[in-house]
Amino acid sequence: EGCGANGCEYMTGGTVAILGEVGDNFAAGMTGGMAFVFDPEKLLPSHLNPDSVVAVALRPGYWEEQLKALIEEHAERTGSARARDILGNWDRAKSRFVQVCPKELLAQLDVTSADAPAGRAAE
Repeated sequence: EGCGANGCEYMTGGTVAILGEVGDNFAAGMTGGMAFVFDPEKLLPSHLNPDSVVAVALRPGYWEEQLKALIEEHAERTGSARARDILGNWDRAKSRFVQVCPKELLAQLDVTSADAPAGRAAE
């Protein structure tokens, strides 16, 4: 539920939810996809490689829904106590997630729908 050094290194697509700690050099060379890191201790900045990504607080809407769906699927498939705890305290837990987005992808996001990927209207 966490990852070691170089997590999401050279990631080019997909969506990742990390419910534990990350190691150094996180998101180095990440050019696509989206990553969400549960960071209640606010340690991610010291492990993040900011050369190719930006890290922002999770915003409500499309990406919050995507993240919650990923965690629900993880809990269902694995029986993860951590995932169940996060879901059981969602209103508080969601504010502890950091969304990591490749700088290259920022220009492709649909600015009219704030947080929906390009070509997809916000619901």
